[in-house]
Amino acid sequence: MDTQMKNFGLKVFSLVTIFMILIQNSSSTVADSSGDEQLETMVEEDENELAYSSSTHGRTDELGAMEDDPWLMVQKKGNQFVVNDQPFYVNGFNTYWLMVFAADQSTRGKVSDLFKQASLVGLTVCRTWAFNDGQWRALQKSPSVYDEEVFKALDFVVSEAKKYKIRLILSLTNNWDAYGGKAQYVKWGKAAGLNLTSDDDFFSDPTLRGYYKAHVKTVLNRVNTLTSITYKDDPTIFAWELMNEPRCTSDPSGNKLQEWIGEMAVYVKSIDPKHLVEIGLEGFYGPSTPDRVQFNPNTYAQQVGTDFVRNHQVLGVDFASVHIYADSWISQSITDAHLQFTKSWMEAHIEDAEKYLGMPVVFAEFGVSTKDPGYNVSFRNTLLSTVYQAILNSTKKGGSGSGSLLWQLFPEGTDYMDDGYAIVLSKYPSTSEIISLQSVRLSKFNSLCSWKCRWGCKKKHALETSLYHDDL
Repeated sequence: MDTQMKNFGLKVFSLVTIFMILIQNSSSTVADSSGDEQLETMVEEDENELAYSSSTHGRTDELGAMEDDPWLMVQKKGNQFVVNDQPFYVNGFNTYWLMVFAADQSTRGKVSDLFKQASLVGLTVCRTWAFNDGQWRALQKSPSVYDEEVFKALDFVVSEAKKYKIRLILSLTNNWDAYGGKAQYVKWGKAAGLNLTSDDDFFSDPTLRGYYKAHVKTVLNRVNTLTSITYKDDPTIFAWELMNEPRCTSDPSGNKLQEWIGEMAVYVKSIDPKHLVEIGLEGFYGPSTPDRVQFNPNTYAQQVGTDFVRNHQVLGVDFASVHIYADSWISQSITDAHLQFTKSWMEAHIEDAEKYLGMPVVFAEFGVSTKDPGYNVSFRNTLLSTVYQAILNSTKKGGSGSGSLLWQLFPEGTDYMDDGYAIVLSKYPSTSEIISLQSVRLSKFNSLCSWKCRWGCKKKHALETSLYHDDL
């Protein structure tokens, strides 16, 4: 018997044993704490085998649970994500250029390579661009004019993600010039004769708002040429992101951006009420919470027209997004202050997501650049571990910390695209191990909660998950 079959047999044996314990417990009229202890012991003992299986065979199977379940939408329930009413925690990554690579047959295979490698370490969500405005390999060549071959490339990205059981956060435009973004919309507006004086007119000019809405409508109503599933009906899509890192520096009060967010979130929901929506914010605190600006990395963060709490209180926004770049925001040189900031930044936003917003929060970009003075792999591993532990600390008490997406994951042979933050798993086994371990922990936590809910636990989840997480 080969090793893979042996591991599968051990999993089946463990599941059958747990099943029998749960059946026995569920038939009792009085809750038996010894049954819960047995279950937790089984789960903890099985962790070594699962970790071994993950490192040897390169994927987390969530103890085999739900592998054959239908591919269902991720939804929000209070401050948690759920799939089929069971908890869903995010361990994911960013790779923004997938559509452009898929548009060229010579590089299309890299998309498949990436999803395969991500799946091998248990990553479950990828954030990528569903826009390229007026640039090379543009999806939208001009307002409402699309390159069908590039759209087919996005179809491929979505279909490949489903193949490898990875869900997508699709961003709909950019604050920055890369891939067009708001600057390109303003160029289109000027070419049409509009009197525009700033790129921030993107947020206020009715014509430019109309351009953006038309793009949203086109993408959401797209019928995938490979799967025949309309994007707005496809569970492969985790969420829509209104914009990558929106800022409106011309209006530090935040009113202009707030109005735009409110209009666009409702518009997306009017077309697609099934999927989750998030804004794409970096997480800077603004005028609505003067007592929280102390957590901002610098004073400039208060002047960019964003407001973490206020922005996320608009109708139609389902979860909060936060980015973490201590090496850009505090100092480029690596210091322990980066780790201290990361921890306090995460704790503050998790607390606010619970206290003020009542929604999940995802740390949708985080990383450290190899170009930073003092950089080494050990520090990057420590940063990842700091982020991951903050997520675990939240999950074990039923908090809003619902996952993270590292910036960014690359397949082999794409080093020329590296912005300094790229992680090629095969080159950094120690980093790969940390990522994989987080996947194991979150998937086992999902499974534990699913079993408890399925068989009717008598205790609160906070206590149950706290017992499980004591060793994490």
